[in-house]
Amino acid sequence: MSALAGHLADYLALRRSLGFKLGWQGTDLAGLVAYLDAAGAPTLTADLAIAWARLPQGVQWLRWAHRLGAARGFARYLAAIDEATEVPPPDVFGARQTRPDPYLWAPGEVVRLLSAARTLRPPLRATTHEALFGLLAVSGMRLGEAIALARGDVDLTAGVLLIREAKFDRARLVPLHPSAVDALRAYAARRDRLCPVPRVGTFFLSSVGTALLANGVQHTFRGLTQALGLRTATVRPRLHDLRHSFAVRTLIDWHRADADVEARLAVLSTYLGHVNPAGTYWYLSAAPELTELAAARLALGAGRSR
Repeated sequence: MSALAGHLADYLALRRSLGFKLGWQGTDLAGLVAYLDAAGAPTLTADLAIAWARLPQGVQWLRWAHRLGAARGFARYLAAIDEATEVPPPDVFGARQTRPDPYLWAPGEVVRLLSAARTLRPPLRATTHEALFGLLAVSGMRLGEAIALARGDVDLTAGVLLIREAKFDRARLVPLHPSAVDALRAYAARRDRLCPVPRVGTFFLSSVGTALLANGVQHTFRGLTQALGLRTATVRPRLHDLRHSFAVRTLIDWHRADADVEARLAVLSTYLGHVNPAGTYWYLSAAPELTELAAARLALGAGRSR
């Protein structure tokens, strides 16, 4: 086995321990290593990666872009081992990663966001946004799903939400932690006291008793994060990042509990409302803490197998 082949085996093992299946990517990267070995290349360079990515003929450019994307991820890993490694640029074939890098919220930052929401005026606007932001943070729900909740969809006795307006029209049940149920129960009591005759039957109400609009919530969120100093010219937290953060935090907690992460990914996928686990991998950004935990588990497993 060449040195590059050994590095590839370690890279794939690390990524798969984080929940990424890397099916076709693993096969393609094995071909990349064989290509580099045949060329007598001791390390990965951008030119070699691009030349390898273009090997398939009669395919769309997107296939080349996907191959180069797999090579780019491997190159980033290699660069930490061999400084001579070159990471291919992202736009060689006209394909850019369209997803912005998620802002991974620390628990303390979520607490600050909720505290800031309590300062909003009038009082109904404050209590609604505090409860809404808190729910998004602890459930990983999409904003559209949360603001579409009807009162009958929120079962505070069973501690379960019924999501009717889910992506791809897939309804699902979302069980909540008792602390989240208590927070929603407290919100409902304040909401009914502040607006005893609402104009609509949604669970979350605007300051005038109507349904919340996504644009309005986003506007409020941007204002709060800017006031907190979390939003800068280069850092732009999004509400959707709370969903990313929930997924990553869940994975971190499973690693700490020494749980079977791969077996539980289907549970997380179902909870988030994804059609299959492949959609969930989109959210599992490599947070430093998560990477360290996965690497430590991988090293421990390797030691046990010897």
